[in-house]
This record gives sequence, structure tokens and C-alpha cells, in this order.
Amino acid sequence: MSSYEKADFWALKAKKEGYPARSVYKLMEIDKKFGLIKQGARILDIGAAPGSWSLWVLQRLAGKGFLAAIDLQGLSIKNADSNFFFLRGDLYDAEVRSRLLAAGPFNLVLSDAAPATTGNRFVDQSASESIVEAVIDYAEASLASGGALVAKIFQGGGEGPLLKRLRGRFAMAKGFKPEACRSESFETYLVATGFKKT
Repeated sequence: MSSYEKADFWALKAKKEGYPARSVYKLMEIDKKFGLIKQGARILDIGAAPGSWSLWVLQRLAGKGFLAAIDLQGLSIKNADSNFFFLRGDLYDAEVRSRLLAAGPFNLVLSDAAPATTGNRFVDQSASESIVEAVIDYAEASLASGGALVAKIFQGGGEGPLLKRLRGRFAMAKGFKPEACRSESFETYLVATGFKKT
């Protein structure tokens, strides 16, 4: 059994605390370090399934602000908050993009999205970079001035050009690997703050 199949500390903690996945602790750590989620914020969660990030964001918003979320899969969270909008669909679909952008502007765009992995690291990294490009497209089209972005990426050399792109539109952009990432994982996160509207 690989370490990915074994329930580690974070997976067990997530189950105990009622979150669908261990990834919630990555977002908690990112938010604690960068102070991204503000009271009354409008947030877009791209690649939201199974729903841990969305659930935690809604808890943080406490009925205020607004959360829009999208994924190809349904969410395994029960939430009837009036400030929550979930769209099941493909982020590359023009109609989906139009509906999500209409829900903006946003103060924060989040993405824990990852491609279906093939086992070929080069192929998987390339697919991950394509998702991040699309997430940045959404951010540039929908963020309010001063907004922020968080996007997961598989490490492999593509982070440099993406960070360069982000630094052209944000006051700060850097890579950050939360402690809750598995030690053998080659995922990391791009974090950008201080969006500059053109």
C-alpha cells in the first residue's frame, strides 16, 4: 500500500473534523500565512470537489460575503447557504465561464484543481500548468482591484513562467508548499496578492 492509500495524520484529522478531504489544512495554512479570506469577501473556488475548501470558506464567511464554486464532479458537502453558488461543469466551457464571471467581481480566486494523473510526470505537469493558466485567465477577468489568487500546480519547471505572468498583474507572487502536502508529493501552490486592474 502506498502512502497515498494510507490515511495519514491530516486525512484522519479531516475525517474527525467533518471535512471531505485533507486538502482543507493546506488552505488553512495558506490563509493563515497570507491573510487572504476577509469578512464579506466574494470568492471563486475552481476545482472545488469534493468540497473541503468550499466548506471551510463558507464557515469562515459565516453567512456574509459570497462563494461561487465549480467542478466536473458534485460536492460531498451539504450546504444551503444563500451566499453559495455551485456550478457543475467544465471550467473551459464558454457558457460556464460566462456564468461564473457574471457572479463576480471576486476578491479571491482559489484553485486546488488537479488533472487526472497518468503516471507520466511530464504529461501530468503539463496538464497541471494548463489548468493554472485557465485559473489565471479567470482571475484576470474577474478579480476586483487588490484581489488575490491561490492555485495548485505540479512542480516541474512551469512555475517560473507562470509566476512571471502573475508578477505582471499582482503586487506579489510566490510559490508556497504547505506542511499538509505529502512529503513525496510534487505539488505546490502559487499565491499572488494585490491584483492590479488594467
